[in-house]
Amino acid sequence: MTVLSIVVPCYNEQEALPETCRQLLVLRSRLIAAGKIADASRVVFVDDGSRDRTWTMIEEYAASGLPVVGVKLSRNRGHQNALLAGLFAARGDAIVSVDADLQDDIDAIETMVDHYRQGCDVVYGVRSSRDTDTAFKRQTARGFYWLMERLGAQTVRDHADYRLLSRRAVEALREYGETNLYLRGIIPLLGFRSATVQYARLARVAGESKYPLRRMISLALNAVTSFSVVPLRLISAIGILVFLASLIVLAWTLWVALFTDRAIPGWASITLPIYFLGGVQLLALGVIGEYLGKLYVETKRRPRYFIERIVEGGPVRPGQAQKDQAVLSPGS
Repeated sequence: MTVLSIVVPCYNEQEALPETCRQLLVLRSRLIAAGKIADASRVVFVDDGSRDRTWTMIEEYAASGLPVVGVKLSRNRGHQNALLAGLFAARGDAIVSVDADLQDDIDAIETMVDHYRQGCDVVYGVRSSRDTDTAFKRQTARGFYWLMERLGAQTVRDHADYRLLSRRAVEALREYGETNLYLRGIIPLLGFRSATVQYARLARVAGESKYPLRRMISLALNAVTSFSVVPLRLISAIGILVFLASLIVLAWTLWVALFTDRAIPGWASITLPIYFLGGVQLLALGVIGEYLGKLYVETKRRPRYFIERIVEGGPVRPGQAQKDQAVLSPGS
C-alpha cells in the first residue's frame, strides 16, 4: 500500500489553515477508504517563519492526535526552500506538494496517485485554463513561459509547484545542491517517467496571496539566470553589433571630414552615441552582475534552511476520520 505525504508550505496562513487542514484530511480519509493509500499517510505542514499563529495551530493539530506533521524552519527562507524542506522531511513512497491556499484543486491528487501506481515518478498538476487570472497576470505568465522556452530551459506550461514525486525522484532531487532554487525548472531535469493531470484553478480558501508582484518578478529572474546562459550570449551579440555599427559611423565620419565641407560638429552626433553606448554598457553590466551575484551566493555553500522543530500527530486509530472532522469543525 502506498504511503503518501502531502507537503504544504505555510507563511502567515492562520486564516486559511483550518479549512486547508480539514479538506486535506477528508481527502486522505477518502483515499484510504478507496484502498489507494495507507493509514500511515500524513499531511506535512512546513512553517516558513510565520509571524502569526500558523505554527501554534500546527502544534495544536499534532497534539490533538490528527495525522499531521509540523516542520518549523528557524526563519523565513522563502517558498522554494520551505517546499524543499518539506519534501526532504516527509516520509512515504510518494509526496505531493500543494500550496496552503488550496487554489490548486486537491481532487487531482487522487489522479496523481493513480499515475504513480501505474509507474510514474513525477506527476505535474497543470492548470486547464487561466480564466480566473487578471489579464496582466495571464499575459505575463504566457510571456514568461515563451521566454523560458526560447532560452532553452525545460518547462511545463501552466504548472506551478503542484506535483507528485516518488521517493526515487525526491532522493534524486537531493543531488541538486544549488542555493538559488527554481524547482519548476529542476524537476524536469530528473528525467524520470512523468505524466500531467489537468485541473481547474479555484478561489483562495481564505486570507491573502503571499506572492505579490515583487516576488513573482524575483522568481522569474531566478528562473532565467539559473537555467540559461543565453542572456550572456545576447550581450556578446549586442556588443558585436554595436562594434560593427561604430565602425560604420567611424567610416562615415571620416568620409564627411575628408571629402565634404559638411563636417560641422553637432549635438546629436555626440550625444546620441554617448547615451546609446552608455545604455548598452549599463545593461551588459547589469546582466553580468546578476550572474556574478548568483555565483557569489553559490560558492559560499551556505545551508538553505535550518529546521527548528518537528512535531507529529498520534497514530491513526479506528474512527480517526470522524475525530478529524470534529477537531477541525468551526467553533471547536
